[in-house]
Order: sequence, then structure tokens, then C-alpha cells
Amino acid sequence: MARKQSDYLAALLSGEQDQPAEAEAPGSAEAEAQAQAAREAARAERPRGTTLLGRESALARVASGEVRQVTQLLLDPARVRVWPGNARSYAHLTEEHCRELIDSIIAEGGQKVPAVVRRVEGDPDHDYEVIAGTRRHWSISWLRAHSWPEMQFLAQVAQLDDEAAFRLADLENRARKDVSDLERARNYARALFDHYGNHQGRMAERLKVSKGWLSKLLKVAAIPDAVVAAFASPADVQLKPAYPLAQALDDRVAAPAILREARGLAREQQERREDGRPALPAAEVIRRLIHAGHDRPKAEPRVLEGAFGRPAVTVRNATRAGITLQLHAGHGLSTDALIDRVRDALIALEDEGMGLQR
Repeated sequence: MARKQSDYLAALLSGEQDQPAEAEAPGSAEAEAQAQAAREAARAERPRGTTLLGRESALARVASGEVRQVTQLLLDPARVRVWPGNARSYAHLTEEHCRELIDSIIAEGGQKVPAVVRRVEGDPDHDYEVIAGTRRHWSISWLRAHSWPEMQFLAQVAQLDDEAAFRLADLENRARKDVSDLERARNYARALFDHYGNHQGRMAERLKVSKGWLSKLLKVAAIPDAVVAAFASPADVQLKPAYPLAQALDDRVAAPAILREARGLAREQQERREDGRPALPAAEVIRRLIHAGHDRPKAEPRVLEGAFGRPAVTVRNATRAGITLQLHAGHGLSTDALIDRVRDALIALEDEGMGLQR
């Protein structure tokens, strides 16, 4: 027999095929008859004329009928909250961002493409939360507040745990150019902790992405807000150009210089906005930030004295790559005393945030 409706989205996300749950051994006439009957029943139950994204994705398969849909409802958007596990920033959505979608809803007399929601418990203000369809929810809410009070939020209700909900939302967001790399990166960083026990390999396998790409995205997620503020918009922080910047911030010597430059760039961006001038492009911002990390004043060699004021140990250089020490002849110390001087030099560098990376 076919699976119950609530299992279909979860089965889709796990990559399972829509097979009958019970069947006779392959090759028997009865098994073939049951399989054929199940296929015909599934085709008969498929909804007509509904698509979710109009693309070859799991969401499109759900809506087009390749996999049966769960219950669809018309909801008051005020009774539907947005799931915080979604990458898209609801607070940053505006009429301008959603104008094309708003016009489409008006032209079609309502929302035609359903969102995916799940029920919530213990919240007196909301009955459901949006898993996929944040822009649709925002647009319907905007229309109801701007002379279209009859508009309702079309949604299909699914039973999903948080990890499955994350993967479903991620499938939709991958096809959306208006979800920035930084939004996606930070969403992945939260999900790595919340759903995958900080195991990147497990997360990459579940999402069907490469471990290398995931590692780079998570590195970009760690770029601090003070540096992001140097860009005209967080959407300017794209994976490929921002990854070298994220690496540069790992250098504890370079990082303070990058942060200082970022604060100056943020002020300059604000002045440009106030004056009506174009913002600094992302490429220029990244160039200046990375250059600030490289173009720091070279520290003077630090000398630790031995006997009779003679030099014993000189710290020549301390970078991310390592520390260069010079041990001087004629220092007048015992071997143990000389090792103590080396230890003193390493401890001093550690205290200044310039110690060896372990």
C-alpha cells in the first residue's frame, strides 16, 4: 500500500523513491499486479495544475505531483510565523525586494504557488511556521496591509523535524539568487551545531554538497559583523572573493589591522550614502581589507639579554607561518638559562596574541 501523506516530504528529503511499502517478492504475478495498482492509485491521487517552484528540485517534485502533496490550506499570515532556521532574513525583505512577486499575486488574483509550513504547539499567537516560502508570506502580509485585505496565505502542511525542515528550506534557497552567500553561510553554521553535532562530513553528506565547499562556506560565516559593516550590503559578501578575507582574519597579527580598516570603511560607506554617492564596490573593500592585514608596520627585533648585557635570544619575526628566533654566540649563559630565555620570548609573544598556532 502507498505511504500516508505525511511521510512524503520526509521520504523526498532522504532521497527515497516512491515505492510501495509492502510488496511480494520480485517476479511474482501478484507482486506486479500490486505494484501496478499502487502506481495507478498514486497517479489518480496526484493534484492537478500545481507547481511549487517550476524547476527540477525536490520542491517542484512535491508540487507537480511526482510525489503526493500533503493538505493545502488558506491561512491568515498573521497566524503564521517564520521558522528561524531559514537562511533568508525576513527583517531585510522590502517591497522593492518582493515587487515582482507582489505584482504576480495581484495579476493572478491570489497566491498560486503554495508555501510549505508545519504546525506549532504552545504559541498562542501562531498556528503554523513557514519552512519554505518566506517571500510569499511577506508579500501576502504586505498586500493585506495595503488595500488587499482578502488575500490569504496558501500553504501545504507537512510533518518535518528540524533537520528535515532545514534541508527542505535549503533546497529552495539554493535556487534563489537573492539569498546571499553570507546568509547561507551563517545559516549553515547554525545548522552544523543544531542538527549535525558539528560534524562537517555528516552535514555535507546529508546536503549532498562537497566537503571542501562546505568548509569554505563555514569559514566565511565566521567573518565578524564589524568587517561585514565595511561592505555596502551584507549581500556583497560572496563566497569566492570573501574566502581569502576570512583566511586573513585567522592571522592574529593581521586581524586587528583588518578590523581597524573595516571601521574606517564603514564610516566611508555611511558618508557616501549620506552624500548620495555610489558605495564602494565589494572588490575594492576586500582589496583594502586584505592589504591592511599585509601592510602592517614591521616589528623591530626583540632582544633578550644574557650574561653581562650580551644578546642571548633575538625574536626576528612572528607571523602566522611561524616564529624566527636567533640564538647568539657568546651569550655567557648555561644551556638551561638559554632555554629559559627562549621560553620567556615565546610566553611574551603568546601574551601579545602572536604565539604559535597550535
